[in-house]
Amino acid sequence: MKLKNYMEDAVHDTLTEMLGKRSNLCKCSRCKLDIMAFALNHLPPKYVVTDKGHTYTRVAEMAQQFNADLVVAISKGLKHVGKNPRHDLA
Repeated sequence: MKLKNYMEDAVHDTLTEMLGKRSNLCKCSRCKLDIMAFALNHLPPKYVVTDKGHTYTRVAEMAQQFNADLVVAISKGLKHVGKNPRHDLA
């Protein structure tokens, strides 16, 4: 068994979906990780240990507020990292 912050998966999946719909943003791994870190620092952790806990977290993920909070945190991360990328824009 492993301890995992399930919120990392939720942020990664939602960010991937959001980046797929936008062509004006840098999609390098550094920017993606910076956006994820920003969002995760503004969201509560969701730790799971077993597959059963993983299932319960998946069910909670379907809640409207959960999805809204994800999109808001990631959108803020996109804006912040977009204005302050930690690499040269060539």
